[in-house]
Amino acid sequence: MTPVLHTALGLLTIGVILLVLAFPLSTWLHRVFTDERHWRIERTIYRVVGVNPDTGQRWSVYALSVLAFGVISVAALWLLILVQGWLPWSFGRAQTWHGALNTAISFTTNTNWQSYGGEAGAGHTVQMLGLTVQNFVSAATGLAVAIALVRGLARAGGQRIGNFWVDLTRASVRVLLPIAVIGATLLILGGVIQNLAGPRTVTTVTGADQIVHGGPVASQEAIKLLGTNGGGFFNANSAHPFENPNPWTNLLQIILVLIIPFALTRTYGLMVGDRRQGRLVATVMAALFSVAALLTAWSEAAAAALPTGSMEGKEQRFGLAWSVLFGTATTGTSTGAVNSMHESYSPLGGGLLMLNMLLGEVSPGGVGTGLYGMLVLVVITVFVAGLMVGRTPELLGKAIGRREITYAALASIVMPTLVLAGTASALLIPVA
Repeated sequence: MTPVLHTALGLLTIGVILLVLAFPLSTWLHRVFTDERHWRIERTIYRVVGVNPDTGQRWSVYALSVLAFGVISVAALWLLILVQGWLPWSFGRAQTWHGALNTAISFTTNTNWQSYGGEAGAGHTVQMLGLTVQNFVSAATGLAVAIALVRGLARAGGQRIGNFWVDLTRASVRVLLPIAVIGATLLILGGVIQNLAGPRTVTTVTGADQIVHGGPVASQEAIKLLGTNGGGFFNANSAHPFENPNPWTNLLQIILVLIIPFALTRTYGLMVGDRRQGRLVATVMAALFSVAALLTAWSEAAAAALPTGSMEGKEQRFGLAWSVLFGTATTGTSTGAVNSMHESYSPLGGGLLMLNMLLGEVSPGGVGTGLYGMLVLVVITVFVAGLMVGRTPELLGKAIGRREITYAALASIVMPTLVLAGTASALLIPVA
């Protein structure tokens, strides 16, 4: 079987599983964010943080709530990492103040880029109370923002788009937590480790000494993928056999990455009262994902057929196709997880993975971020199409004017502008 055909069959397998799981999940997401009742545990959380769950927020207040929560999260995680030497299960691991700040910002913003080796820079307490918690709430924040945008598109009047603290709590308690528990249990059954063991030295078959690390890996792995976070418990990430031991766990991890972004498309259709809109968004996302995967597989197969071969950095346990599918799933969803090294791909294959990132991760994008990223593109497309045919651009019965297209344009250019400005500034620093 050729790698391209193998990849196509893998896409079909993933597609069938997603269709079966995403349908009930999309219905549940719609129910969660339209339910007028609060669960008892949610009311307890609201009382503790001093939030009135029945008070709606204007978009500006909602946005300030998101920013305030982000700032508090960065500060709390930064402090936790700095003091981890005094915490249990630290095993003498530590980070510099600027390394800890980098980690705190990275995990709070769902970036999960690590400037340290996973098993060397964070003890079990930081992994559980810091990084895992941020994997939940950063993904819940993205989901809340997407739902708020959909409410704004769906509303017939009024200025309220919901309550951020309610959306954040419901996304964590009703959506991410139960699915992550199921995912972690399945990963443990598949061979992913879950313990509080520290590093120990073992003697290999060749007589050499090697340090073997333990830890609460399955619980971290489940939410890092479900929340499209990324970041590995181990430095080798999902190429490590303790994180991703066999083809079944590899497939499960791909499904965890893709399930919520694709389910949200139908949730969008349900909330705006037009399921065709949701199907259209899902079709575009699926097309981008499939084409990228097939082209990457074709490129890698051609490179592997060369006399020199091209399997360095590829995952031998899963084969070329499932390395490509994993890479396409994570780069298409802003997930910083890998089961093969992207810099080891061929020029075209690596370029396609980079293209997934440059698209803004809308194929299908991260939890929440993929949907609102695609909706921004829809607004721009409808506006341009309306100008071309000489009609007032409308989306869901709402006119798209200068204000709306300005905000959509800013959403498209602010992030790359910040990236380029930050890169340019770093290059001007002599030590860099």
